[in-house]
Amino acid sequence: MRYEAPEYAPWDGQRVPVTLLSGYLGAGKTTLVNEVLIAAERPITVLVNDVGEINIDAALIRRRSADTVELTDGCVCCSLNGGLAEAFAAMLERDEPPAQVLIELSGVADPSRVTPWAHTPGFRLDGVVVALDASVDLDQHRPTSRDTIDTQLRAADLVLLTKLDRIEADGGQDEVARAVAELTSCCREIAGSELAVVAAPNATANAAWLTLGATGPGTAAKPPPPTLFDSHRVETVPLPNPISADDATTLLESLPETVVRAKGIGASADGARLRVERVGLRNTVTELTAAEPFSPTDLVVIHAD
Repeated sequence: MRYEAPEYAPWDGQRVPVTLLSGYLGAGKTTLVNEVLIAAERPITVLVNDVGEINIDAALIRRRSADTVELTDGCVCCSLNGGLAEAFAAMLERDEPPAQVLIELSGVADPSRVTPWAHTPGFRLDGVVVALDASVDLDQHRPTSRDTIDTQLRAADLVLLTKLDRIEADGGQDEVARAVAELTSCCREIAGSELAVVAAPNATANAAWLTLGATGPGTAAKPPPPTLFDSHRVETVPLPNPISADDATTLLESLPETVVRAKGIGASADGARLRVERVGLRNTVTELTAAEPFSPTDLVVIHAD
């Protein structure tokens, strides 16, 4: 658990959540990015290795260049050809910050080497999400690719099992349940027993988990819609008003391991606002800046049983 004090930042102190999307080659990351762009409710920025791989409906595109696609809803998809330093510098030049930044890492990247960028002034780390192809047995990978996958899993806050629809088409729901159970166990053997693993039948359902950190200013997280294989449930936990950072931390730590997402805004006795959240099983309490004067909320808690 980390308690974060306010820091100097552009945009009068607002901080943009940065979500890292990792996963080995062929895990379906680009498909998830496309779904995020289609369903975005607020303007977000997506950074990818190759803009040309993003298959966006032409009706949603306002302007396209060699390395940038601007959408009619204000979302922007940019190439990482110039590197992360150039990409973050370009975002900092904007008058208005995006609601969220989603970075699709290359299939062989180690997410832990990229997470420091999410702490650039003006930004904050929302979480590391790893897409894992459930239709491929992990033991079928060559040693080099398996080492890469293991490294990505160890850096993850949340693992999204992808391509379960292929398993269902070949073997039905029983085969899906077997694959989910085996992969969940395998992932936790690699990355620890507390790793959060979520199963959903298609890219649309999985994409919803990527945008939870950017839902409405000052509001609690909006859960993805229920799906056949993702039996998540939602409950509201009251946040005492006032509440201290220590007490908020204690509350987060008391949540059961089935909770993979929690988000709310607390108010301290001196009137300061606290962002209280869990991503995967990483708990964070952050004091908000004067530019983030959000109203207190209860804690919305999402279980993935």
